[in-house]
Amino acid sequence: MPNFTDLTGLGSTAIAVVAMLMQIPATAHIPKVRLVVFLGAVFVLSLLPFGEMPITAYIRGVTGDLSITTLVLLLNVPVTKILSQLFPRVGTTAPKARALLMLVAFTSAAFYPLALGIGMFDPYRMGYGDPFFITALLLIILFAWFKKSTLIVLCIVLSTLTWSLNWYESSNLWDYLLDPFLAIYALVSTTRLLGRRFLNRNPLHKSSKT
Repeated sequence: MPNFTDLTGLGSTAIAVVAMLMQIPATAHIPKVRLVVFLGAVFVLSLLPFGEMPITAYIRGVTGDLSITTLVLLLNVPVTKILSQLFPRVGTTAPKARALLMLVAFTSAAFYPLALGIGMFDPYRMGYGDPFFITALLLIILFAWFKKSTLIVLCIVLSTLTWSLNWYESSNLWDYLLDPFLAIYALVSTTRLLGRRFLNRNPLHKSSKT
């Protein structure tokens, strides 16, 4: 009998599978009712036994438990898209993830090298409930709320809440906030964004276009 952590881990992996399917352009042409049924069927089938374990268990064995931030990002666009199709009058719009990805990228660039032993300071130890770390997160939440960065607020609040409930096997808050897959995606996305901004502001690049 799987424990609570296994159930939520498998469920989150199934959500990730559904969210990735939603990124396929062909899904935009599926009628809304069929789309909801299709995604629901994929979610259920991914949790059914395939051999000795569900399909999601094999995926989870490779990726591990995804961070809460990753799950929020994966669900952001698909859930908003489904809601907008089911309730078109509401006019739901997915919150922009650019600010969140930049925050994750800069944090990961500093966090992972230090956590892997480069330098004398290990920020990973702060994830076990260090009051200065919790205070820093609170300040980030307040600043993000002031700047109307909804996703940053949502990710930090949900990560802290699930950590306080011991949602995952890990007792370290960092594992709820970040994971390597998210870090790589954020670093690549932010690098591309900053590169485009640099090229657009570079007079030589503009003159070559003309």
